[in-house]
Amino acid sequence: MKIKNVLVIGGAGYVGSKLVPLLLKNNFRVLVFDLFIYGEDVLSDHLNLKKIKGDIRNISLLKEVINDVESIIHLACISNDPSFELDPSLGKRINYDSFEPLIKISKDQGVKKFIYASSSSVYGVKKEMNVHENMKLEPITDYSRFKAMCEDIVFKYSSKDFICTVLRPATVCGYSRRQRLDLVVNILSNHGFFNRKIKILGGEQYRPNIHIDDMCDSYLRLLLSDNPIINGNVYNVGTENQKVKDLANTVSDIMGDDIIFETVPSNDDRSYHISSEKILKDLQFSPKRRIKDAVEDLKKAFETKLLNNTFNNEYYFNILRMKNINLV
Repeated sequence: MKIKNVLVIGGAGYVGSKLVPLLLKNNFRVLVFDLFIYGEDVLSDHLNLKKIKGDIRNISLLKEVINDVESIIHLACISNDPSFELDPSLGKRINYDSFEPLIKISKDQGVKKFIYASSSSVYGVKKEMNVHENMKLEPITDYSRFKAMCEDIVFKYSSKDFICTVLRPATVCGYSRRQRLDLVVNILSNHGFFNRKIKILGGEQYRPNIHIDDMCDSYLRLLLSDNPIINGNVYNVGTENQKVKDLANTVSDIMGDDIIFETVPSNDDRSYHISSEKILKDLQFSPKRRIKDAVEDLKKAFETKLLNNTFNNEYYFNILRMKNINLV
């Protein structure tokens, strides 16, 4: 395959630090544009990798970076509701206000393919058992509302010469060099391994999840796809839809049956069960890993000391890191 130039915006984050090595392995030249607030060492040096430190709001710098780029994967944002709500104005400027200028210059400067990472949280609370891409979006937080609004912008600019695709991922889980321990499966795994006790908030809510390696594979599949159907289209990407209490049981199965469960009421009523049939039908993409594989990967990382100080290390928790860097 011909080597192509890909810009990964937010490429030093939780998913990006797993995705970039995969792209390099598949003979892409990769530019990573990131603030690197979680460090540059999450990405190993490589002949075909260039790291550019910058803020997504710096449009003049982005214009320089985007020259000679054929494809863009846009992962960057203030991620998750608590981090966004620390400073809603900052979150809006980064997640939404900067987005249309970015996609406009991408199209103007000849980018051929633009892939945007949205979120399955745009669906809000749904009673239906298989939430598909044509259902009404009912985001219940500003974070998810701006994700939905950015989707509208993507499709406004898509054309036959500027292929635009949106992914709505389930919650990602598993091990990464830029680890997150503030996501449901990862949280349960951390407490299960070290505390031997898991607190279940509610438990009946459905949470769709996807193994981080499958998430990265889905981006690669879109990059490699010549199928015109992906243009102007949106895809859910998930592995399993389980209740929170069942996720806790999966963790216990891997971490040990001595783990104690404590169930407490929760005011977080988000519950949704996404269907990933569309991406299977259009692109024959189907996840290869299970949630238990993500838990096993985390267990190995804990045992081999790849992850340390897992309850207080700000580099594993977005909200702690955001509090300490004073981003303006």
